[in-house]
Amino acid sequence: MENKALLIVDGKEYELPIIVGTEGERAIDISRLLQDAGLITMDPGYVNTGSCKSAITFMEGEKGILRHRGIPIEQLAEHSSFVETAYLLINGELPTQEEFTNFSESLNEHSLVHEDMRAFFEHYPSRAHPMGILSSMVTALQEFYPALKDKPQEEQINITFARLVSKLRTLAAMSYNISRGHKVNYPKSDLSYCANFLKMMFDSPVKPYDIDDDLVHALNVFWILHADHEQNCSTSAVRLVGSARVNLYAAISAGISALWGPLHGGANQATIEMLEEIYRAGGDIAPFIARAKDKNDEFRLMGFGHRVYKSYDPRAKIISGVVHKVLGKLNRHDPLLDIAQRLEEVAVKDSYFIDHKLYPNVDFYSGILLRAFGIPTNMFTVMFAIGRLPGWISQWKESIDDPDWKLHRPRQVYTGFTKRDYIPMNQRGKK
Repeated sequence: MENKALLIVDGKEYELPIIVGTEGERAIDISRLLQDAGLITMDPGYVNTGSCKSAITFMEGEKGILRHRGIPIEQLAEHSSFVETAYLLINGELPTQEEFTNFSESLNEHSLVHEDMRAFFEHYPSRAHPMGILSSMVTALQEFYPALKDKPQEEQINITFARLVSKLRTLAAMSYNISRGHKVNYPKSDLSYCANFLKMMFDSPVKPYDIDDDLVHALNVFWILHADHEQNCSTSAVRLVGSARVNLYAAISAGISALWGPLHGGANQATIEMLEEIYRAGGDIAPFIARAKDKNDEFRLMGFGHRVYKSYDPRAKIISGVVHKVLGKLNRHDPLLDIAQRLEEVAVKDSYFIDHKLYPNVDFYSGILLRAFGIPTNMFTVMFAIGRLPGWISQWKESIDDPDWKLHRPRQVYTGFTKRDYIPMNQRGKK
């Protein structure tokens, strides 16, 4: 029975293969269980279900480990750039100098968006959330930039990747400026990916935006920390929608919609709103901690806990240091940071939080960093989406190339009525 599990149902035995990953993870393969035994497994929320084999990202929740293509997130945050990390995720290896130059030039080449797309922004309701707009705009990209039928397939795919990575950043900056009634700033070929974004967002004819290398580095780190995170809600959405063999734009649009949720990418916005609520209430954290512990109170301390991490989120440690550095550089005091630090000091010592494994996650400090940049709160999740895009693309690409690909089609356990007859309308409601 080596590398097999034994399942006994109604006295009958079924041998199930055990799959072992490169980091020693073990999984019971139940793919033939329905065919062989007439059984399915039940796992609400897919808490304990593997949907694929992947060579992109490794997470170890108990130890707080996160690696992309084998490289620890700490090393990428310290030494890499967002563009280089995007290349690593999508292509599987760090680029050579020539590969990096070519990829960067491709991002510059595809950074502009069709002028007709401005009409989309200008005719959206003024109160529309940026994530809803972004999801729609990404879907529309397919029509503005149809398949490159005259080029080899691999080149088509690489150009589409570059278009998405570059244009999503441009669309975000464009939407911000149009929402404020300001002119649209266009990317410049002599600026890096992150520097271009900040320039497009904040440059003004009356107040030119000066590029600060420390802020550019901080934005690189922010996006690297969000670049991929294994089979989370939005990544699973990209894989699920992509399994229907839709175009990449439609799959990414699905990921954006999933990321919008307050329990996923929207958590950074929800965390800032919680900190602002505490600040408006006088800054005393004690009543809010008491409410978080009260099982009868719906209030939650946002930015704490994680579905996978049962120790300190390694990304939270990195971004906390970046926040302090940026605020120091800007000579700015943010009272929300004081509140966040006091919350963390209590949480890491409080038995309730320790027993429930509620440690700060990346969302706990990321909103404070985005505030320091001047990013409006309703665009926080858009910033997350730009960072997560390379991960979505790499996961989509891996699923498309998977020789064991299958259309995603989860099963269910039916709990409704058993067979019953149709009742004519004139007889309904009568006993």
